Amino acid sequence: MTPRPLTITGGRLVLAHGAPQPGALRVEQGRIAALGDVAPQPGDDVLDAKGALIAPGLVDLGVFAIDKPAFHFGGITRAALMPDQGPPLDHPARVRFAAQSGKPDMWVHPLAAATRGLEGAELAELALMRDAGARAVATGRRWIADSGVVHRLMSYCAMLGLVLVTHAEDAGIAGSAVATAGEMATRLGLPSAPAEAEALAVARDLALAEMTGCRLHFRQVTTAAALALVRAAKARGVMVTAGVTPAHFMLSDLELAHFRTFCRLSPPLRSEADRQAVIAAIVDGTIDVIASGHDPRGAEDKRLPFADAEPGMAGAETLLPLTLTLVRDGAMDLTRAFTLLAGNPASLLGVPAGRLEVGLEADLALVDPERPWIVDRSKMAATAGNTPFDRRPVEGRVTALFKGGARIA
Repeated sequence: MTPRPLTITGGRLVLAHGAPQPGALRVEQGRIAALGDVAPQPGDDVLDAKGALIAPGLVDLGVFAIDKPAFHFGGITRAALMPDQGPPLDHPARVRFAAQSGKPDMWVHPLAAATRGLEGAELAELALMRDAGARAVATGRRWIADSGVVHRLMSYCAMLGLVLVTHAEDAGIAGSAVATAGEMATRLGLPSAPAEAEALAVARDLALAEMTGCRLHFRQVTTAAALALVRAAKARGVMVTAGVTPAHFMLSDLELAHFRTFCRLSPPLRSEADRQAVIAAIVDGTIDVIASGHDPRGAEDKRLPFADAEPGMAGAETLLPLTLTLVRDGAMDLTRAFTLLAGNPASLLGVPAGRLEVGLEADLALVDPERPWIVDRSKMAATAGNTPFDRRPVEGRVTALFKGGARIA
């Protein structure tokens, strides 16, 4: 059922340009009908935002599990689901089922597996999966080593108008590494690989994207060398975008000191110099998307020796407050933060959301950017609390969440 018209008053609108400005927002038929100096109409439901930010709901590009309570807590209204499922999203029927799995209170946008079984060999039925609801194509957790396969893959994606989301880590160099080569990995005796494993993968994929005209998105770029390659490619007109998760602009490999398996991530945590390079890339626009990388892992995957633990973190609930630390540090403003969290990922997925604009879906979040709270893995809404930010004080909390104008949290 279509919800009644809604007018949210007394808030600060986070628009695509400029600082948040006082105003109201009206929703009708599930879409934004008016912004700014708006008065409720007879029959409207009216909500007083009480000075909170009225912002677009977050669009989380590249999650590994649909975890609605965690997404709702974190202000996420749309999630792009990675194809690494059981079984993989390499068939139109599975993509169609995944696209329906979020109803009624979540938008789920499946990413089609690039190859059958995510094995990196035979291309999957990309066109049929696009027609079944896939919003992009993804290589999954792994980089495809065969350049011939990737060339064909990018050619098809360019022809079909699909973005290719790729994992940037040369497996021939990375092997079974669980850490970045350096002093910390040496001290702990952990299997490690040089940071250049990422740059090698990025360089190859950029060359093929430039050759084929494919729109390429690196889900995570975490090293200075790889970011320099992306920056240069953008300057010469390659259709490339890059993402990162908060872990790689908040943490360095020093966090591995006590073999903390919650810090076992893919790609692994990098040096402090690389962490600073990620922040600089966010500031200068080289990085286009900040995503949670949400990958809840239970005790059976994490209570193991570091080298045996599975990578991943539960990131949905901390995505917004950790990104807001960059705002408080002066690295960017609120408008830029929500562009990275919502506007840009929505554009990559081709969905009518991610911005406060008349005619777009009314996926909205009311946010108190200064509300303090402490991350507590034992109290997280996620199915598992494997966060490297446990016990960290943060600021920024979603106070209300709407999907298509209907309140969901």
